[in-house]
Amino acid sequence: MPRLKTLSEDATLIDLLQTYPNGAKIVGVAVQEALRGESPLSVQQRELLATYVSGLNQCHYCHGAHHHIAEAVGVDGELLDAVLADPETAPVEATMKPILHYVKKLTLTPSQLTDADADAIRAAGWDDDALHSINLVVAAFSFMNRYVEGAGLNIPPEVFFEKQGAFIAQSSYDLKPTEFDYS
Repeated sequence: MPRLKTLSEDATLIDLLQTYPNGAKIVGVAVQEALRGESPLSVQQRELLATYVSGLNQCHYCHGAHHHIAEAVGVDGELLDAVLADPETAPVEATMKPILHYVKKLTLTPSQLTDADADAIRAAGWDDDALHSINLVVAAFSFMNRYVEGAGLNIPPEVFFEKQGAFIAQSSYDLKPTEFDYS
């Protein structure tokens, strides 16, 4: 049951954003820039990271939604599961391994992040623009996960995630909540 009594028992993220449009503005800008703004990382790589951050934060709502969105933009669902289970053994490109290590550390123990963690990303061939993009994805999804969990949203049925994933994959995150159409 939602913690915000202004929301119905079966409220979704769309309901939250429609009820609190100022929150929708913040969420829309942050997520749009993190996942669809200019970046050396591909849309698929950033969706993988968003899904990973949400899984690390144990935000079932965001993890489920972004798992489907990532699949809708071409990321293998089994890869997403493997990354969350063990990023060291997950079948990702070698250049993604230090990114996954960095993302996990920044998400779960940010005060323990070191220059060596950033240097490992650079050693894998990435630059400061990539590092900034990674930081932005982690920040946006740490924020989003807490926004959703704080609101106490119910987990919508699987079909909602599937429709959300396909819809977002074909458009963007920079939408007014009233523009979402899941029919």
